[in-house]
Amino acid sequence: MAYTRAFLMQQTYATLFSLTNKLQVQGDRYLGDLTSRQLMTMLAITHLAEDQRTLNNIARKLGTTKQSAKQLISILEREGYVVTAPHPHDGRAIDAKLTKSGKQILLKCGERGLQFFDDLFQEFASEDLETLWNLLKKLYRFDGEEQSGFEDEASI
Repeated sequence: MAYTRAFLMQQTYATLFSLTNKLQVQGDRYLGDLTSRQLMTMLAITHLAEDQRTLNNIARKLGTTKQSAKQLISILEREGYVVTAPHPHDGRAIDAKLTKSGKQILLKCGERGLQFFDDLFQEFASEDLETLWNLLKKLYRFDGEEQSGFEDEASI
């Protein structure tokens, strides 16, 4: 059966939309102590240089708004996993830093996250994963913006 381009685009978008929600729900179940969004926020902090861990940069890394990143950081701060302070060189910016307990919970949930990834991608060969990753990065740049990914070594 030949599908029209419009049909394929709609189905791809609908699948990505529902898959994102499903991955978040299932990821939350695996992690237990953190939500998927909280874990990714903490990972974003670790993938930024110490002097670059501002709300704006965290939001950019997550592909979300500054308001959404602020909300996530506030929750993590209430839990004692993150502390915030004014940026030393820009009074308008807020820096975020993981606390000792934040680093501990990140490592604990990181191990659970690896189990989630193993289960999630069990039917994918490495070549499949590389192709999927490249296609997702291509999709991400539809508006000309490159993804600020998580390829660099994290600093925990």
